Amino acid sequence: MNRTHRTLATAGGLLLSTVLTCTGTATAASSPVSSPVSTAAAAATDCRPLADASAQAQAIVDAACSQIGVPYSWGGGSVHGPTYGQDYPGGGPGAHDSRVKGFDCSHLVQYAAWQGAGIALPEGTWNQARWSGATARFSRAQGTAPLQPGDLLLWGSDPANLGSVHHIAVYLGNGKMVEARESGTLVQVSDVRLDSQYAGALRIAGAQQPPADTKRFMTWGTQVGLRPEPGTQKPPVNRLPGPTAVDVLCQARGETVTAEGYTNDAWSYLPKYKAWISNIYINDPAAWLPGVPTC
Repeated sequence: MNRTHRTLATAGGLLLSTVLTCTGTATAASSPVSSPVSTAAAAATDCRPLADASAQAQAIVDAACSQIGVPYSWGGGSVHGPTYGQDYPGGGPGAHDSRVKGFDCSHLVQYAAWQGAGIALPEGTWNQARWSGATARFSRAQGTAPLQPGDLLLWGSDPANLGSVHHIAVYLGNGKMVEARESGTLVQVSDVRLDSQYAGALRIAGAQQPPADTKRFMTWGTQVGLRPEPGTQKPPVNRLPGPTAVDVLCQARGETVTAEGYTNDAWSYLPKYKAWISNIYINDPAAWLPGVPTC
């Protein structure tokens, strides 16, 4: 995986630039972008929940809509915002996306879920489509009738196979959605495309929320050790196999650790695991986590 370094006042961790997801072109045929002005006008369409929505669903929509006008960038984006993408190997408008700071479709959805509701979606459109934490699912045959704002719309090369999903968007209601569609366009509001590749939808609102008095963060890295105390003298009591949502109760100064070129003495306590994690592996721009009390 490619890693995107973040700037810290003191040492912290790394953000992982993740598995590439959306294809370089959108799922359904669309008119070429005629000019930046017309693209900006399309993106500026009113973006908000267009039907009744729970507070959590509205927060997901609001987070997605906050990125209206940000460029599409293949492989770009993280739970913290736009990043530079990768050059689309198929050429075309995405051939230089490594120089474009923005989102692809799955990272926009991941950002909206995390920033809006603290929901940690997996990497990749196909993994998001099959996410085990979905609170409801809807088939292609149902169309948009049962959908609510904040639901995630899916498109795949084989709509019967969620493993083929290559595009994902956030439903607004009233047949509208917000999406990062394809290279050369901006995050925008679009009409829902109920075409031959539409693969249904899933609901993520209502997923489990952080326990009281904790704050949710995402980790990075693989096989990250969780320790019985804020230091490395004792062996791990558990390991996180990959990026994981963790609920932090408090943080403390402990053993100074150097890893991946960073040095930090801050550790966070995770009550779910009854263990500590070095803040180097907490995916946040700050080394000392904001809004988390001292233990």
